[in-house]
Amino acid sequence: MIEPTNSWTAFDYAVVDVEGNGQQPPNLVEISIVAIRQGTIGPANTWLVRPPRPITPMARRFHRITDEQVAGAPTVADVDADLRTALGDMVFVAHNAGVDLGVVGRELQGYQPTQVLDTLKLARRLLPGRDSYKLGALVDAFDLAKGLSTDLAPHRATYDAIVCARLLVHLAAPSDREPLTLAELLNITSGKTTADVADESAATLF
Repeated sequence: MIEPTNSWTAFDYAVVDVEGNGQQPPNLVEISIVAIRQGTIGPANTWLVRPPRPITPMARRFHRITDEQVAGAPTVADVDADLRTALGDMVFVAHNAGVDLGVVGRELQGYQPTQVLDTLKLARRLLPGRDSYKLGALVDAFDLAKGLSTDLAPHRATYDAIVCARLLVHLAAPSDREPLTLAELLNITSGKTTADVADESAATLF
């Protein structure tokens, strides 16, 4: 049970990033899941997935994953059980979470997390007045990619999931005040501003 006094570190989180094939609706091409337990970020678990439809040129330019790279990859059905195990019953976290959750929910029939945190909404409310709340801008602002392997790159699922996990920790446990509770984080996420509505309506998953 989530009590108002429960520290955010008392719960487990699955930080998710997905890359799609650019079709509408998009099919999954890559997914990474990073667990946070007791406030500690774990390693990324990442899967390449062979979609049923080709990757569009626009999507390929965005994440640089080609049809040839996923030709030998498993299908979603092949990794369904592994993905569900990695997600578990943890709090689902993503940047502009409605997009990632929409894809995961379509690909894993029946999957619906109990709680969802959106680091985009959290950043807007906890870090007011910034010029941009895109994940890349926040990564640069708070040096969230420090120490990551040079093999990792933005707009690939592993990189984006790791820096999103670091962003959540930065927001939930700021250096200048007491850590937030999960109840507070959920309350902040549940509000919807005009900017949030615009993000959801204009979101295109590559």
